[in-house]
Amino acid sequence: MIPSHNIYIHVPFCMSKCNYCAFFSRACNNPDWGKYSDEIISEISHWGRVLGQIDIPTIFFGGGTPSLMPVWVFEKIINTINKYFKPLANCEITLESNPGTLTQQKLADFCAAGVNRLSVGVQSLDDEKLKFLGRRHSADDAVQLLRAAQKKNIRVSADFIYGMPGDTVANIIKLCNDINSLGLTHCSMYELTIEPNTPFGKMNLDMPSNNDMADMYMAIDETLGMARYEVSNYAATGDVCKHNMNVWDGAPYIGIGRGAAGRIFIDNTWYEQMGGGELFKKLDNKSRAIERVITGMRMVCGMMLDNDTKKIINMDFVNSHPELVKINATGRIAATTHGMLVLDDLIEHMIKEDYEK
Repeated sequence: MIPSHNIYIHVPFCMSKCNYCAFFSRACNNPDWGKYSDEIISEISHWGRVLGQIDIPTIFFGGGTPSLMPVWVFEKIINTINKYFKPLANCEITLESNPGTLTQQKLADFCAAGVNRLSVGVQSLDDEKLKFLGRRHSADDAVQLLRAAQKKNIRVSADFIYGMPGDTVANIIKLCNDINSLGLTHCSMYELTIEPNTPFGKMNLDMPSNNDMADMYMAIDETLGMARYEVSNYAATGDVCKHNMNVWDGAPYIGIGRGAAGRIFIDNTWYEQMGGGELFKKLDNKSRAIERVITGMRMVCGMMLDNDTKKIINMDFVNSHPELVKINATGRIAATTHGMLVLDDLIEHMIKEDYEK
């Protein structure tokens, strides 16, 4: 029996590339939405035939800028998913969006077509910082979209970036207080990461020190009116992103569209998969267990221990470093607050070097 799979659909088109962006996306003023929708529908049909009419707990449209997509394309995709799969009655359907790409009418049409969670790429509430990041919208544009979405019967999230050149703890505290005033129940707070082959990667930016970044990270925890549930994500009770939680916790998911990644589970075997038919190959149990440690330890609730993950975890290290890692009441291994600050190093030490497949 094939278990339920989550679905991630990549929409690669943007109005312009931001200075920090390393995702698979391309600036395009007039995408061929007919061709795009045909390709996506072909992929969904393929996986429907391979997996059968399995349950779908979540559907996530990421990008790129999915809100650029015409609503008829979204409807066509959702109708195809309904044809081949069984989305759960409470299926979470997330649409990533950018301010300036959704009119009131288009937002209403997306909601009527099935979107029940909107993720808004705000990134900053400071117009000068938005210009620095290469964003096309203003802070007011972002606030107006958030307010419009909050009036709909949907869940609303916003993304923000911190740790830019010149950022201080005081800046971050102000940002958190401004976010609190918006009445959000979910937000993502991403540390600015300088990636090669991006405009920022070609600049010699004067970035905050690691110590300063750690202080900002802790200031978010102390100021934001939502609880952290993952390294970069905060939510009011019951308002976590189900799609991301499922993926981080090791559940199977299908990647649809070029640039999408998936992890398929068939006949007790994991497969690494990429959208556009670019990759489909067996994933050995060790590699999948390591992935689950890396993603699971990002969550405040920690990672699940099962036969595969138990084989690769260095329990001597875990038991001898209670200041970094703990086994909680549900039997999960989780990072402490201090452990979250050094998570990459922590995970490296947690995984046995001598594990055999």
